[in-house]
This record gives sequence, C-alpha cells and structure tokens, in this order.
Amino acid sequence: MSVDDTPNSREDIGAPPPYEAYANGPDLRREMHQVLALGAQRDGRQARPVTGPPVDATAAERAWLLRRAALMDRMALDAPGPGPVAAAAETAEQLVLHDRRHPDLVAGPLHPDAITLASSRRLYVRQEYAAWTAAGRPGTTNRR
Repeated sequence: MSVDDTPNSREDIGAPPPYEAYANGPDLRREMHQVLALGAQRDGRQARPVTGPPVDATAAERAWLLRRAALMDRMALDAPGPGPVAAAAETAEQLVLHDRRHPDLVAGPLHPDAITLASSRRLYVRQEYAAWTAAGRPGTTNRR
C-alpha cells in the first residue's frame, strides 16, 4: 500500500470478521446491560464501584465508547435495517473522533486517521474491540 492509499476494506484495515472480533464479548443482552450501566456511571446517574484501583477517566471513556460502538455494530449485524445501521455508524464515528484526540489509546494496528470512508468506521470498531479484548479489556473494571 502506498502512502497515498487509505485502507477502507476489511482486508486493508485488517479487521477480523464480526464472529472473531466479538468472540470474547458477552452475549448481546448482558453487554447491553453493562453498556447502559457504564453510561449511567459516566453521566453520574449511578455511582461507580469503589473496589479496585482507580480507573483512568480517558481510558474509561474510551472503553465505554468502544463497547457501545461494538454493541451497536453487533445489533446492526443481527438486524441490518436503516435504524440499527445508522446507530452503528454514529457510535463508530464517535469512537473514531475520540481516538483521534487520544491516539495513545488505539489498540489495533491501524489508527483512525488511516480510514477515510464512513462505511469503514465499523471495521475500525471491530479491529479495536478485538485488540481491546486481547489486551485484557483495559479502562474498565466491569468484567464479563
């Protein structure tokens, strides 16, 4: 790939297929509950657990954005209608924007600036989710 080329397909991005990317994730129902609980903690509607070491706020924000984007991607894969696909694209874009501001938190081989097509943002989510789970799910104390 030349410097002028930007990866925008699963092969170019190196994103695993969904069944591999999400193989180590909780089932959809459990993940939905956990993502909602993390969102409530993030927004101050629910207290964070006080056990364990303190969590870095930026890493915790990223973990929430990543898990939410992965959840929406998984839901869009299960029911690929316009609503779920749009939600998956929107949450993937939010993760990309966060990762552009915090490139040190990117876990996969490709940084978000390398991806230009909006349709590839979901591939980026899969890349990052697989790398995040392989790294032990950093930024969260909410384990499976």
